[in-house]
Amino acid sequence: MNIKPSTTIRQDYNGFSKYCHEIDEPVVLTRNGEADLVVMSHEAFRRMEARIKLQSKLLVAEKQIAEGEQLLDHDQVMARIRRKIDAAKE
Repeated sequence: MNIKPSTTIRQDYNGFSKYCHEIDEPVVLTRNGEADLVVMSHEAFRRMEARIKLQSKLLVAEKQIAEGEQLLDHDQVMARIRRKIDAAKE
């Protein structure tokens, strides 16, 4: 875990920003020795958000499988995707 005092961001924002982009992970900012904020680059945030959305979709799919819902084969999925693409072109 990357931990920095809050003074780091106040004293050298550009350096702190560069650090966040280089390590590409969240940084915990402390205030009076206690964890206060978590900061990360926008790119790291977007990836984290995408992982959360994917995990959510996978949980839904696993539940559907466990409940015995009808599964689609590859050809059915591809046909649906093609229809959506064609509809978007119109």
